[in-house]
Amino acid sequence: MSRFIEGESRTQSTLFPECIDDYIDEENLVRFIDAFVEELDLDQLGFTGVVPKVTGRPGYHPADLLKLYIYGYLNRIQSSRRLERETARNIELMWLLGRLTPDFKTIANYRRINGEPIRKVCGEFIKLCRHMDLFSQAMVALDGSKFKASNNRDKNFTPAKLKRRIEEIEKSIERYFSRLDRADKEENSAEVETGLLKEKIASLKTEVKRLKSLESVVEKSPDKQISEVDPDSRSMRLRGAGIVGYNVQNAVDTKNHLIVSHEVVTQNNDRDCLTDMSLQAREAMGAEQLEVLADRGYYKSQELKASEDEGIVVYVPKSHTSNNKAHGLFDKSDFKYFPQTDEYQCPAGERLPYRMTTQESGKRMHRYWSSNCERCKLKSKCTPGKERRVSRWEHEDVLDRVERRLMQNPEKMQLRAQTVEHPFGTLKHWMGATHFQMRTLEHVRTEMSLHVLAYNIKRVITIIGMKGLMEAILALVCTFSALQCWAYRLVSRYQRPGNCKTTKIPQLVGRAE
Repeated sequence: MSRFIEGESRTQSTLFPECIDDYIDEENLVRFIDAFVEELDLDQLGFTGVVPKVTGRPGYHPADLLKLYIYGYLNRIQSSRRLERETARNIELMWLLGRLTPDFKTIANYRRINGEPIRKVCGEFIKLCRHMDLFSQAMVALDGSKFKASNNRDKNFTPAKLKRRIEEIEKSIERYFSRLDRADKEENSAEVETGLLKEKIASLKTEVKRLKSLESVVEKSPDKQISEVDPDSRSMRLRGAGIVGYNVQNAVDTKNHLIVSHEVVTQNNDRDCLTDMSLQAREAMGAEQLEVLADRGYYKSQELKASEDEGIVVYVPKSHTSNNKAHGLFDKSDFKYFPQTDEYQCPAGERLPYRMTTQESGKRMHRYWSSNCERCKLKSKCTPGKERRVSRWEHEDVLDRVERRLMQNPEKMQLRAQTVEHPFGTLKHWMGATHFQMRTLEHVRTEMSLHVLAYNIKRVITIIGMKGLMEAILALVCTFSALQCWAYRLVSRYQRPGNCKTTKIPQLVGRAE
């Protein structure tokens, strides 16, 4: 007699087969995926194929493929080929899809064609979070991070990269020519080695010719840069070696650390993203007032002015672009401004009155200087020129308010780091050392939305639990009118001969009641 726990025999048949629903417990995540997708109006969101064509072979319903993708990204299965394999061996997917097994091309085409609707689904989950009152604090932390694209660094070219690459290849050609000369002089040199050297030289010359043809293409590009594999990806600066990828922007709720809005951009820096991301976050949270915490990478005068005009309270540390402090000279912050008389006072106590107005990078700048700088004892600490000139933007009072606000609340920057850093770390950990699966900006945005949706679902489960999440989705759906519409969609989809999915309708209605 065995003293171990033994399983059933593989060849043992049973008279009454078990129902697949018995394998899925009440708090399994797939039950929420099923309820959440069934609650969505896919036709209104813009999904293709919601209304089937009269003629032709029947296709898969968009809801089934959407469930498959949400499940895949929640379980770090992003490849269409891997998803195809999982549908045939994963019992949770068998329950979720009713044993459907779409091929990988169908799965991949669905994500490629329905990019915009999939991104809207991410917003629909944020609406559910808002319904659960998870955004009681109208405050978000903003940051950007670089993600790798499906484009090798060697397939990304700038004028400097092209020049350096051509020089390297030309040096290699010279070395091969030297080896070829030595081989010709040696009587016992093998003809095979000589032939290989000639082939390498010819190959390198062809590559030089190709790279030189790219020079004109790079020069015509708006940002003097091209990527051969993913044309929208760009070279991104990072600490250490750079990457070819995208800049992902996240606005994260400071209370529950949910990503309320996100965007994928090709700019290497964050300076132009402050207002747009803040407005997206405010709309997603349904808040009238919003506080935004960002690092100094977002400090741009025009963006701060635009955010204040929209009623957004911004906390951003000032970006120090002047090197005066490094050279032992007085910085602009050492000069005090008097708005009543529109003049500055220098550290020596001398007044700098308004002199003129100029245009710089689309900004109207007022100029101030004194005519007594030559006789000043502190001139060596102020400027090496004839006089020290101070510039002031016409809306400089906006920047002054931002600086005072942060000085009064220095803890905001620590809160920003605690809030927005770990979602990026989590997303990159899920992606591993790999890159985006899709190419071009439009498709990368779709893929990022699926990652963000998976992150938010897992985060909400951590906060309120699976039971609380199911209760929330059922409470939202099962109002009288919504229930009627939902049940109608379920009946119209699943009321087919031999389809046992219709049993879900009374079960869900009964739970809601």
